[in-house]
Amino acid sequence: MSQIMLNPYLNFNGNTREALEFYHQVFGGELKLQTFSEVPGMEVPKGYEDKIMHGRLDSDTVTIMATEGQPGKEVKFGDNVSLSLMGSDNPKLTEIFNALAEGGEVTMPLSKQFWGDTFGALKDKFGIYWMVNISEA
Repeated sequence: MSQIMLNPYLNFNGNTREALEFYHQVFGGELKLQTFSEVPGMEVPKGYEDKIMHGRLDSDTVTIMATEGQPGKEVKFGDNVSLSLMGSDNPKLTEIFNALAEGGEVTMPLSKQFWGDTFGALKDKFGIYWMVNISEA
């Protein structure tokens, strides 16, 4: 049986790097940051070249992922946290994604992404944001 992990995914208004560096000081571990301009084939919104498209902190105690809010859309705190399910069990994670989507809103259908994994996002019928990332085994 493969393990499925649940991690918070945070959204910030322009200070993602500062927030993740702070959490890195608190929790230690390894911090990886990818700017919008480092994403292959992505049209980078003006002013977002050096902003964090994806950051990940892995420590002995926590995994925290984060990104900047999308251009033209201010992050509303309270709506800035998604629960991220990750694993390699494609059938199980697809089943979970589809079940969570019932009565909710799929904001990004499950599909293959530039980093090689299958990814999808949704808001469930209770207003909770979920992301599902299925990696190759």
